[in-house]
Amino acid sequence: MTQANIHLRHAVPEDVPVLRELIDKSVRGLQTLDYTPAQIEGALQTVFGVDSQLIADGTYIVADAERNAIARAEAAGKPSELIIVGCGGWSKRKTLYGSDHWTGREDALLDPQRDAAKIRAFFIHPDWARRGVGSMILKACEEAARSAGFTRYEMGATLTGAKLFGVKGYAAMERISIPLVNGETLPVIHMEKRT
Repeated sequence: MTQANIHLRHAVPEDVPVLRELIDKSVRGLQTLDYTPAQIEGALQTVFGVDSQLIADGTYIVADAERNAIARAEAAGKPSELIIVGCGGWSKRKTLYGSDHWTGREDALLDPQRDAAKIRAFFIHPDWARRGVGSMILKACEEAARSAGFTRYEMGATLTGAKLFGVKGYAAMERISIPLVNGETLPVIHMEKRT
């Protein structure tokens, strides 16, 4: 698969049901080496999920790919259906992480001259992991934030995501423990990058 088979676009409210399924599959399929089953369940109920504010702000990006892109290489000519294989965004608001059901949201706007844009909510379908989808979305997010006047980026990266972000120039600043509704905690890494 090449990145030419992947097309980025802004998420729209109609994508939300598909994004919910994608996030669930991504977390359950890719984060099992870094988190326990109890942490995964708690995180899906507490912080992982769709952030509709990112969609409303026009800062959430989805990666579409042909459902049968691999099969199409073998049987050219069949019509293809686009599916969402990854998502991620950036924010001009104070919230560092969390979905619609996260209670620690801070929706105040950031000052690009003083604050870092927030890189947020990256999830890749397990079948599309390590194919450049996350890198494409990250690049698009950084370019959009830079166009909005930001010169720094920060995130609350999962242990799984921190591997990609470290390769892309993000430095670990501190470890954070997020309390989850089931009594577990989710370790994440506060990471930063300057343009």
